[in-house]
Amino acid sequence: MKKQYFTEAYLHFFMELASNNHKDWFDQNRSRYQTEVKAKFEAFVGDLIAALKKDAELGDLKAGDCIFRINKDVRFSKDKSPYKLQMSALVVKGGKKQMQDPGLYVELGPEFLNIYTGFYMPEKEQLLKIRKKIASDPNGFVKIINDKAFKQSFGEVRGEKSKILPKELKEAAKEQELIFNKQFYLVHQVDAEKILEDDLLVYILKHFKAAVQFNRFLN
Repeated sequence: MKKQYFTEAYLHFFMELASNNHKDWFDQNRSRYQTEVKAKFEAFVGDLIAALKKDAELGDLKAGDCIFRINKDVRFSKDKSPYKLQMSALVVKGGKKQMQDPGLYVELGPEFLNIYTGFYMPEKEQLLKIRKKIASDPNGFVKIINDKAFKQSFGEVRGEKSKILPKELKEAAKEQELIFNKQFYLVHQVDAEKILEDDLLVYILKHFKAAVQFNRFLN
C-alpha cells in the first residue's frame, strides 16, 4: 500500500498561496494547482475510499463526492481571502454532505496533516442518543477512551460543551463530564512532511482504526 502521492510542489503551492491569496495569483498558477494539487489529491482520496471500502459500506462513493472546494465561503467572514490553505475531504457514505456521521476527515496543508473522526455535527436527536449511550455504559465508554492506541492517536475527546443538560442526564454527567459535550470528535495532527512520505495512506488508516470502537460505541 506504500505510494508517494505528493511532492514538495504540493506544499510549495500553498506556501506561496498564503502570501498571494487573491484571484489574479491563483489564475496565473491554476495549472500548478490542477496538476500538483487537485489531481494528486483526487487520486489520493480515491485510494483512501478503496481502502476503507474493505471494512465500511460506502456505496458508489467517488473522490469528487468527498472533496471540499478550495474556494472559501467568505460571505460571513471578516477574512475575505478567497482560497483555503489546504485540501480537505470527508470519506463517509454520502460524502461531504454527511457531516453528522462519523467518517474520516483529512486536511492536507503546508504546516500540518490533520486526521479527524467522531461526531462533529450531530443532529439534536443523535446527540441525545450519544449522551444516553454514555450514561448507560460509562465504564464501557471510559475503557474505549483510555485504550492505549486511542490515547496515542487522539489523546482526548474534543468538542464544545452545553451548560444545560436534560434532567435525566444530570446525575450521569457528574460522573462523566463528557456528557456535557455537544460534539464528540477526535483529532490527530502531525507535521506536513508526513504528506510527502510513501506510507501516508497506511499512516492515516492506522490512526483511523484506533477510533473504530469509539465510533461504533457512540453510533
